[in-house]
Amino acid sequence: MSEDTLPKLRRGWTTGACATAATKAGLQILWGGDVPSAVTITLPKGETPVFALASVAQGDGWAEVGIEKDAGDDPDVTHGAIIKARVAVSDGGVVFRAGEGVGTVTKPGLPIGVGEPAINPVPRAMMDEIVAEMASEYGKSPDIEITVSVENGAEIAKKTWNPRLGIEGGLSILGTTGVVRPFSCSAWIASIHRGIDVARAVGITHVAGCTGSTSERVVQQMLGLPDHAMLDMGDFAGGVLKYLSRHPVDRITIGGGIGKITKLAQGARDLHSKRSQVDFIALNEWVELDIASCNTALEAVTIAPELAARVAVEALQQVKLILKDAPVEPSIVIIDRAGTVLATAGL
Repeated sequence: MSEDTLPKLRRGWTTGACATAATKAGLQILWGGDVPSAVTITLPKGETPVFALASVAQGDGWAEVGIEKDAGDDPDVTHGAIIKARVAVSDGGVVFRAGEGVGTVTKPGLPIGVGEPAINPVPRAMMDEIVAEMASEYGKSPDIEITVSVENGAEIAKKTWNPRLGIEGGLSILGTTGVVRPFSCSAWIASIHRGIDVARAVGITHVAGCTGSTSERVVQQMLGLPDHAMLDMGDFAGGVLKYLSRHPVDRITIGGGIGKITKLAQGARDLHSKRSQVDFIALNEWVELDIASCNTALEAVTIAPELAARVAVEALQQVKLILKDAPVEPSIVIIDRAGTVLATAGL
């Protein structure tokens, strides 16, 4: 099957879009008295998705609606979560509250201030707009308190970057377009950027980006770094380093297995197996033994152990190229699958 004939991946909707839909339905119940089966909202780029109501509750002066998050074909940990918005009259303007399962910002560096509910600017703007729209339709004052909650959100948040970003107690309500695009590289890289922003804001001077959990554990223990210094880099070495070149910290350590660091050493910026490969013929020029016929970098370093040190040095040079003239001191740590350090450079 060619790439052109692969089935198209289904899009989904962000937690921010779900919260906005829940807010609209809640206001319709609060002000109109009727309970819709579904509501339609307009997203920032003009899409008009329809959201079915998953739950409804109401009481004296308030209404609460739940919307089930549909992430489409994206492997999103919030897929299937119930995003709720409870609306009630406020003392003035639109006021946002963090309900159960929605986090609170505890560290600077994020687009929302410390002490605020972790509801990002675009979802806030979308809900502001819905309140204004519905207030005009029903002839009401747009003074509404919106409490957003997520069922089991505190537990789901443990699988996200929130704990490292200083968002405590639950999930963030996110989204810049309202749309979840399957396997979004841009979303991952944006999260890396927020991690760097938080590290800079709290005064961390040494951060580390690692390709996986084993290399992260080894690097963190080796260097004694706090959790907030560890960036969930994955395969996006270029995304980390390009952002650091514009938003520097004193030191950056890149850690990973021999395979991915070899690809970085050979000039790759995205280390995913589908987007970059080790060039074994070129690699053969770095050692005296013949490794051109090897299938993996790990096999090559087994034959020629000195290769690891050369890869570390070459990777360090590539990192410096990406950082350009930024005042950042880089270093490299290479491990094997068991977590044994094979080589370092710049430490």
